Amino acid sequence: MLDIKLLRSQPTQIQERLNLRGGTIDLTEILTLDQTVRELETRRSQLEAESNDIGKQVGKLIQAGNKDGVNIQALKDRANEIKQQIASTEPEEKALKDQIRQLLLVIPNLPDQTTPIGKNELENIEVRRWGNEYKGLENLLPHYEIGEKLGIMNFERAVKVAQSRFVTLLGAGAALERALIQFMLNTHTQRNYQEVLPPYLVNSGSLIGTGQLPKFAEDAFKCAEDDLWLIPTAEVPVTNLYSDEILEAEKLPIYHCAFTPCFRREAGSYGRDVRGLIRLHQFHKVELVKFVHPDRSADEHESLVADAEFILQALKLPYRVIELCTGDLGFGAAKCYDLEVWLPSVNQYREISSCSNFNDFQARRANIRFKAKKQKGTEFVHTLNGSALAVGRTMAAILENYQDVHGRVVIPEVLQPYLGREYL
Repeated sequence: MLDIKLLRSQPTQIQERLNLRGGTIDLTEILTLDQTVRELETRRSQLEAESNDIGKQVGKLIQAGNKDGVNIQALKDRANEIKQQIASTEPEEKALKDQIRQLLLVIPNLPDQTTPIGKNELENIEVRRWGNEYKGLENLLPHYEIGEKLGIMNFERAVKVAQSRFVTLLGAGAALERALIQFMLNTHTQRNYQEVLPPYLVNSGSLIGTGQLPKFAEDAFKCAEDDLWLIPTAEVPVTNLYSDEILEAEKLPIYHCAFTPCFRREAGSYGRDVRGLIRLHQFHKVELVKFVHPDRSADEHESLVADAEFILQALKLPYRVIELCTGDLGFGAAKCYDLEVWLPSVNQYREISSCSNFNDFQARRANIRFKAKKQKGTEFVHTLNGSALAVGRTMAAILENYQDVHGRVVIPEVLQPYLGREYL
């Protein structure tokens, strides 16, 4: 959430930066309501000051015996009148502030000053590639075909118990998924991330805190009778573990990794990736979440990307790193890198991780602050997160990049100890 004080002091500059995202984001209504609130606050302050003056005046008159014969009752009546006026303005002021907050909740984050300017994904910038030498044979089967041929995944039976965009993994397929999860968690915990196993259901406040609500409600699954939602990503529960808290500056940074299932309606993806593991309603993911000092934010973002890359390099999966331009940024991100893994069946790179720096955007929404010793006041932390990695998409990349001429799939060397075999 943007700082209303920043909008108030730099409306033109903030509007210009938001315009870099594209779309039609208009701050006029927020600023108009904010002006009304400030006028009400000024009026309330004046009334409170007058009330205090009357109180002091009455006290002095009574103490001095009211030798001048001042009408004390008239002063008391005026004081009561002021109290009523103050009381009558409070509901209006509160309603206006609530309205401003609701409007602020649907305003996206400001692009970072270092984020490249562009209109859409076509203007994203490729930063680097890795692993071209690991690209396998051409004209291989798509992952869903080789998976079904090997008997390790079944989509039809998943439809029977759920609907389309679900999969059932069988035998070595289920074992490979489990091995990937364990390998990712082991790797990240060895790189100073503390593992977390959070709830898979969260309340509305948590989704507001990380930015999924109110804007993206249609993409989430909600429980009909409770204020609970299935998580779209571990980012939501892990980030909100610290909501409404003041952290000790000396304990920053805080690094967490979490494996969870993720649930998404994919409301805007009709007709896209209808086959395979790329776009499911339920999938597994290992997420990295950081809480850092603002001064370290940019460096922590680069190291977050490196941690996600480490998994791809260990699996020897070809990938590239893309820096998103302003017009392709996610709602809450100030700066974002996407990692895209090579899928030979479609002869292109596909997203497998999105590593975002939110600056203080989420921290303001979730009220996550920090305080240094001997320092007055508090500051908002900066939050960062990224997938490391989306497990189903990692499996898809393995099934395609590790096929051999005999129709088998070689298991990446780092996963063989988990599975006790060399081939699927």
